[in-house]
This record gives sequence, structure tokens and C-alpha cells, in this order.
Amino acid sequence: MVSSTITKKNDEQVKRRISQREPIRLSEPRIPPQDESEWDEEVRLILRGRKQSSRSAIPNVIKTIVRHPKLFKRWRVFGNHVLFKSSLPARDREILILRIGWLCQSEYEWGQHVIIGKQAGLNDDEIKRITKGPDASGWNHFDETLIRAVDELYTEAFIINATWKKLSERYDTHQLLDLIFTVGQYNAVSMVLNTLGVPLDEGIKGFPK
Repeated sequence: MVSSTITKKNDEQVKRRISQREPIRLSEPRIPPQDESEWDEEVRLILRGRKQSSRSAIPNVIKTIVRHPKLFKRWRVFGNHVLFKSSLPARDREILILRIGWLCQSEYEWGQHVIIGKQAGLNDDEIKRITKGPDASGWNHFDETLIRAVDELYTEAFIINATWKKLSERYDTHQLLDLIFTVGQYNAVSMVLNTLGVPLDEGIKGFPK
């Protein structure tokens, strides 16, 4: 009974925070992405492998953060773990990332991870449902739990016991830790993207209309 009361309170808090907040949009980036013509030798070395291995242009988020090379190199190690080496199933990871991106109203993060989410197995209906939260019709039991865990971390910086128990029924210790760090990583990235006004990359759509 206590857990259901906390869950209901948390759901209402998430809805209230989203409905009452007017997302801030910058018309120009505060720190613009660094053009290749500006790269010094250190930046060229950092991005050389990525430039050679990627078929597409280097994303604006990377061209922005690489203005601080020491920060970028250390952040990249953690970011690569979360995105590529985590113990979480890719589909679960993308549900977490899309939900925290939506809650933070980070359009850049949302647009990038709609593409990655589809590659991980999410369909258009599921992606749209992520914007509606854990109580949206159509979720299976565990997907609902993943989204609720994100909402609780977002509002309380804490996963309540009932949600933790449900996660623990499927996830081992590594996965539980990776879940928390995934939400935390992309919450931080959302702060960077929103605060700096990182522009959407060419061909990337923003939020659903």
C-alpha cells in the first residue's frame, strides 16, 4: 500500500513537472561545435579514428565537447561503456535513454536515440509510448518498470523499493548498476546539450509533433 502510494505520488510529480515547465530553447549555441578547420593536433588525434571509421559526419555534441580535450577523453571512456559495453540489453538501454531524454526535454538526445533505439528493436509505437510514461497502455510488465525507474531517478534521485524489487527479479548486480549509471550519464548529457544549445545534426528529427 505504501509503495503504491509513493508510485502514484511520483507519477503525478513527473506529469506536473513536465506540464508546468516551458522548455528553454536557444536560437544560437552558447559554445558552437568546433569546425574541422579549427582542430589542433590534439583534437585531430582524438577524432582521427572516429573520422576514419564513421560513414557520417562527426556529431555536433562531440564537436562541442572536444573543445575541452582532457574532459572529452575522460568522458568518452565512460560514455563508451554506457553505450557500447554495458551489461544491459540494447533495447532496455534505449528505453532508459529515451525516457530520460524526454523528461529533460533534450531534443538532441531524443533525436539521436530514436535512430539508435530503432536499431535496437524499438518500433514507432513504443517510442511514442515512451513520451507518455509507465502507465501508458501497451507496455509489458518489465518495460513499464524500466520507465518507472527512470521517472523515480529523475524526480527523487532514488529508486523506490517496489521498483527495485521488480528490477532485481530480472537484472543481476552489474545490470542494476548499469541502469543507474545509464540514466545518470544521459541526464548529465541532456544538461550539456540543453545548456549549450547544441544544434541538431543534419537529417536528425527532433521531438514528435
